[in-house]
Amino acid sequence: MQTTILIAVFAALVVASVLAAPRRASVDGFFSGRGAQGQAPALWVLVLSQVTTWIFARSLMNAAILGYYYGSAGTLAYAAYYGSFLTGGFIVAQLREGGAVSVQDWLQARFGALGTTCYNVVIGLRLLSEVFANLLVVGLIASAVLGGSGTLAVVIVAILGLGYSAWGGLSAALRTDVVQMLLFLVAFGAAFLSLILSPGFDAVAVVTAPGASGPYNGWILLVVAGLQVFSYPAHDPVMMDRGFIADRDTTKRSFVHAFWLSTLCILAFGAFGIQASLVGAEYQNELIGTWAQMFPPWVFALLMVSLIVSALSTLDSALASSARLVVEELKLAPRSLMGGRVVMVVFMALGAALTLWGNKTLFDAVAVSGTASMFLTPVLVVGLVLGRKIALWSYLVAFGAAILGALAYFGRSWPSFAAVLPEGHKYEQLLVICVLVLATGFVAVLAGARKG
Repeated sequence: MQTTILIAVFAALVVASVLAAPRRASVDGFFSGRGAQGQAPALWVLVLSQVTTWIFARSLMNAAILGYYYGSAGTLAYAAYYGSFLTGGFIVAQLREGGAVSVQDWLQARFGALGTTCYNVVIGLRLLSEVFANLLVVGLIASAVLGGSGTLAVVIVAILGLGYSAWGGLSAALRTDVVQMLLFLVAFGAAFLSLILSPGFDAVAVVTAPGASGPYNGWILLVVAGLQVFSYPAHDPVMMDRGFIADRDTTKRSFVHAFWLSTLCILAFGAFGIQASLVGAEYQNELIGTWAQMFPPWVFALLMVSLIVSALSTLDSALASSARLVVEELKLAPRSLMGGRVVMVVFMALGAALTLWGNKTLFDAVAVSGTASMFLTPVLVVGLVLGRKIALWSYLVAFGAAILGALAYFGRSWPSFAAVLPEGHKYEQLLVICVLVLATGFVAVLAGARKG
């Protein structure tokens, strides 16, 4: 029954997404997201699009898994990343006030082609990780529900998601995001309501839960999130792209609304992981197998529907931003519908390949890309907020430190990094790495800064 429901809902979601996509695709709409008459998206279109592209399947699973292991501290730590809507809104406002039309535009004016290339490498990897991680969740769901069908499910979702995404680009993503977000809110709202009304649910116990492994590492991760939350939104092209397509007032309000709505969704989904730890459920298949044993079939189905919707809604936006990156920023393909669609095919193929072969630890993608983005914190604080000119060498030192830090976390078990990293849990190691990256970046940037 669960299998039939999930397949039927997924089919209906694809049909609804295709119907919501614009009937005619234009080059301007494909890359800039504007409507057929050149109009910018309305406030709540922008809000729902921002939220659904940030509460994607990987994020929901991370919040629940961290809640399971580290209790409310773990879920709160992951929710702290959603402060990125506030810091991201601030960064966008500062950029637009100075006349910049994108992060790359601001970097190009100060650091030239080399500066933008460094940034584009980081966001390219970010986009690839989004495709990979969301397809991975689809595979996990299919394996848990259908048994051994994960690979086939990844291929099917990749093809169908690519199909309607490639039709209209960013304009299609904005419109389908609204449909997908509304469906997510209905499905997840019903599942959450069933959780809090269940006889064994205790809100106080959930809020104070220590998790299966104790809260310590959750608090460590909260500090890490605090260190990364300023630079994190600036390296997310999906968020940044949506910061420049409407007027300033609409954009500012959209970031604020997206913050509280997405944070509530993450905290609520994390409660499912916390509840699993409170009842002593065994951790199975990234919690998907755990929930299948814990909840009635209809509640489990709603959770899986929520994850599938969030996965699909992120894929189209990641592909649209990939096309804009390669075509408009890197200029590696012609600014045409065909050029954008070819880029989407390449990114989807690479993401699917990584899913079938790559690292299965969901949070690693967040931690690695978040650490790599940290070179932007000193650059933006000193250059954008304080208005100082920064030497190119300072920028490159900060960038090099961040990339080395990301590589150190990713390869923390490699002998070369294991020899220099402190012994301890991986999140303790991540905290040390983040502090060193920020310290190195600020020292270099301040040393090379002068009044504009």
